[in-house]
Amino acid sequence: MRTPLSRRGPVTLTRRGLITGVLGSALVAAGCGVEGARQDPQDCVTEDRSASEPTLAFSNWPQYLDVDEDDPTKRPTLDDFVARTGIRVTYTEDINDNNEFFGKVRQQLAACRGIDRDLIVLTDWLAARMIGFGWIQQLDPARLPNVRANLLPQLANRSFDPDGRIAVPWQSGLAGLAYNGRVTREVRTVDELLTRPDLKGRVTLLSEMRDTMGLLLQSAGHDPANFTDDQFDAALARLERAVAAGQIRRFTGNDYAPELARGDIAACLAWSGDAIQLAAGDERVRFVAPEEGVLLFSDNLLVPKTATHRANAERLIDHYYDPAVAARLAAYVNYICPVRGAREEMERIDPELAANPLIFPDDALLNRARVFMTLDEEQERRYETAFQRVIGA
Repeated sequence: MRTPLSRRGPVTLTRRGLITGVLGSALVAAGCGVEGARQDPQDCVTEDRSASEPTLAFSNWPQYLDVDEDDPTKRPTLDDFVARTGIRVTYTEDINDNNEFFGKVRQQLAACRGIDRDLIVLTDWLAARMIGFGWIQQLDPARLPNVRANLLPQLANRSFDPDGRIAVPWQSGLAGLAYNGRVTREVRTVDELLTRPDLKGRVTLLSEMRDTMGLLLQSAGHDPANFTDDQFDAALARLERAVAAGQIRRFTGNDYAPELARGDIAACLAWSGDAIQLAAGDERVRFVAPEEGVLLFSDNLLVPKTATHRANAERLIDHYYDPAVAARLAAYVNYICPVRGAREEMERIDPELAANPLIFPDDALLNRARVFMTLDEEQERRYETAFQRVIGA
């Protein structure tokens, strides 16, 4: 088991150095300042050289692929793919933050220039933005039989890729509640975080707008996958009242985790990947799916428009949707596995992990999960500006 890293953007207080102005990089990610960002698909066409070049350049987040404990230079599931296919994979862990990576590649992609990567992994909101710009290639379903057979239904038909032709989930996670049972009684709802007198000043919320506001929208009975401006404003006003009352200590990235473990805060909005690690150290630290529902997020495998080895990338994507391979990966990364059948395979590897609902949620939990609505540029500006004003960032 590893220490999970935050995949969340676009703004976290632990990455303040990436923020400029009111919205900074969040607006950059929305396309501001990217001249000619949107492309007509016919204006940027690259040749797929997979048949003659058995190579693949794969960029991912750090510690997001299984590693051999005895030899950290070995990556068992990736090494198996290389041995089986003969495709040489250049694997690079150079995606440390969605905004930071966007800044590295946006000018080249906007100009239809290569970025020396055939496969990248980005979180939903940035995947949606880059798909909207026309910077991501469509995939060939015929080359993805495992994906078609084994993708969790709850991760299909997403608003930014309704036909499932562009973005394939690598790993997923939940945003919900967490509390430390050493210092407080059980917390079941978002409303308790915002109003319970015994939690006043002992609560943190997330500086990621989509997760905090998505959970508040659900708490009010609205669908975070399809809401109106008025519903957003009402949820934000509720948050503002809690901030003004001193209920919220601060807004955080995943730096809430050590504070929760120590009991310095009693309860918070949290991500499921963190909760697995915290519970391993102290079972009294609990992750809770709020009664109203949870937010589901994914990091997605994408083939940039300028990639020249799409077919090779498709073979690797499909490799990781073999349930046996997916289980080996999930045993290391400890996020939600998006592959049906992997749980049964995990039972052979680690029955305790196979029983963990934060890695293999049941249908009842997944059916209460929602993916935050895809935002256009005007909505991105409006909602982020309003949210940042309330949280004081």
